[in-house]
Amino acid sequence: MAKMTPEIFTDELKKLCGADLCCVVLYGSAVAGDSVAASDYNVLVVLNRLDAEVLASLTGLCARWDKDGNPAPLLFGRETLLRSADVFPVEFSDIIQTHKVLHGANPFDGMKIEPANLRLELEHELKSKLILLRSRLLLTKGAPKEVDRLMVSSLSAFLTLFKAALRLYGGTPPAKKMEVLPLLAGHIKFDEEIFTIVWELKAGKKRPGLDSLQIFSRYLAAAQSVTDSVDLWLQNAGK
Repeated sequence: MAKMTPEIFTDELKKLCGADLCCVVLYGSAVAGDSVAASDYNVLVVLNRLDAEVLASLTGLCARWDKDGNPAPLLFGRETLLRSADVFPVEFSDIIQTHKVLHGANPFDGMKIEPANLRLELEHELKSKLILLRSRLLLTKGAPKEVDRLMVSSLSAFLTLFKAALRLYGGTPPAKKMEVLPLLAGHIKFDEEIFTIVWELKAGKKRPGLDSLQIFSRYLAAAQSVTDSVDLWLQNAGK
């Protein structure tokens, strides 16, 4: 059986949800053309109702969607989404910039993201990712393959947050994540080359002369530099 496309998934949602389906939005690397290998599909679904009965009706479809390697759809009630720009400014900013409406009206039309809210969530997410990165290194026993895997698995999340950081400094991020590095470096001093090195690891390439712990040391320090700058953004914004 052929893999389910976002369009087929949307058609199935229409059949199951009827008038309760407000809109379906495709977002992420599949829209931006920003994947190393075949990309999965990230879909946001907005419904009038989100009770247990509705969720149960979607389990079969979403199990098929998951079997094809896609993450579960991001579900929102219509009114809840409209009131959530203050708590999901990082995610919503990214979706607003790069998305494709597959059904219904664009749920983000007219939505305003406040810089103070963006900074607060961004700081929380960056610090959380750093804590996780340090903790998971402790479980690798320093094994090169495990350290490489740890960096590669965290890279996409950091780059997404770096796009949000560029927005904080007044810039417009490019659709492709790696292209954010030189733009952000215009505002924050950090080792941008190390993220290119880890991106190459993701593509199965490793630069000679660099061992995994050396790469990790630079990677951790660079992520810390960006985090510290975001932490101080409010203090420096008026300068």
